[in-house]
Amino acid sequence: MTGFELQRLAMLMEPQPGDPHEAEGVLNPAAARGPDGKLYLFPRLVARQNYSRIGIARVRFNEAGDPQDVERLGIALEPETDYECGIEGRGGCEDPRVTFVEPLQRYLMTYTARTPRGPRIAAAHSTDLFHWKRSGLVPFAPFQGLDLSNVDDKDACPFPAAIPSPSGHPELAMLHRPLFPGTSPEEKARHAASHEVDLDRESIWISYRPISLEAFQPGLVDQFSHHRLATPISPWEKLKIGCGTPPILTRHGWLVVYHGVSEIGQPSNGVHHLCYAAGVMVLSKEQPQVIRYRSSEPVLSPTLPLERDGTVANVAFPTGIDRRDDIGSPDRFDIYYGMADNRIGVARLDVPDVLPKGGLADPQEGEASGPESDRSGKAVIAGA
Repeated sequence: MTGFELQRLAMLMEPQPGDPHEAEGVLNPAAARGPDGKLYLFPRLVARQNYSRIGIARVRFNEAGDPQDVERLGIALEPETDYECGIEGRGGCEDPRVTFVEPLQRYLMTYTARTPRGPRIAAAHSTDLFHWKRSGLVPFAPFQGLDLSNVDDKDACPFPAAIPSPSGHPELAMLHRPLFPGTSPEEKARHAASHEVDLDRESIWISYRPISLEAFQPGLVDQFSHHRLATPISPWEKLKIGCGTPPILTRHGWLVVYHGVSEIGQPSNGVHHLCYAAGVMVLSKEQPQVIRYRSSEPVLSPTLPLERDGTVANVAFPTGIDRRDDIGSPDRFDIYYGMADNRIGVARLDVPDVLPKGGLADPQEGEASGPESDRSGKAVIAGA
C-alpha cells in the first residue's frame, strides 16, 4: 500500500420516519467503544427549526466485520442550560466528538452549544457513555490579541492521552476551529478574488491545559496555551478547514481526518455552491503541533447521490473514528461521516506502511513557507 486508501462501506443511519427529533436530519456522529467493547455512535439529531439533540446508538456489524446498521438507544444530551438555548428557543447540542481520555479515566464529549451569542464549544464527561455530566462552556485564554473565548468556535477534538506541550510538560490537548468574523466559507466565497488567508484567524488551533477535569472550566484559564496548527493551503480546502475526527495514534503519529471547503462552479443568482470534503493529517507523536503529513487532495469527496443531495448539498463531513482492533486490524480505521447534513455514512481508511511522499506542510507560527506565504502572516493557496 502506497497511500491512504478509503473505501465506502455503507449508509448507516438516516432520519426515522415519524420521529420529530429527526425531522431535519441525522448527521455528524461521534464514535466510541464502551466499557463493554461495543461501538456506540452519538449522532446529531435535528428537529424542526434546526433544533439539535445528541442521540446514542449501538452499531451492529455483519459477518465480515463491517458496520451494517444501528440500534437507537435514546438521547445522550439535549438542550437544557442557558448556554445551549439560543435566541427564540433555537438552541441546540450539535456535532459531538467523544474520546476516552486516559489521564482522566473518563470519556470526554466536546460539542457545539448554540448559545445566544453564537456557537461555542461545550464539554461533558462520563464513565460509561450513558450518563453524562456537563462541565460547561470550554474557556480559552487570550492569545496575542486574539480573544479566543469570545468568538464562535466549533469542531473541538480532544486527544486521548497526555501530550507533551511546547513547555515540555504533559498536558491535555484539544484541536478546535475558531470562526472569526469574515472567515465563514460563505463570506470568503463572496470575496474570493481578493482574499488572502489570515494564518491566525483561519486555522485549526491546538490548545493545551493542565490534566484535570477542572481544566475545562474557567478557573484555570490563565494556565492555557495555544498554537496555530494548520491553515488552508490546497484548492479543495480554499474557503475553510476545520477539525474532523478526534486524533488517534497510529504507527506514524496522530491521525486526524479533517474537513475542507471549496466552491463548486460559478455562483448562480448570487448563491455560492460549496463542497465539504475530507482529508488526512498526521501529527508528530512527540510534538503534535508539528504536521508530518497532510494530503494535497481529499480522501473523501461528496460523489454519491446521498452525499450530493440532502439538507445541505455536497457534504462529506468526518466526525467519528474507530480503530478496528476488535477484528485484529489495527491499521484499519472506520470513519463515520455526515452525508449532505441528512444521513450518516461509514468508510474504511487503511493506513499505509510508510507515509506517502509529497504531503504538504504548513507555515509555522511567525514563519513564511516559500511561495505559499508571505512575511505578513498571509498565506497563498497552493495551485489556486
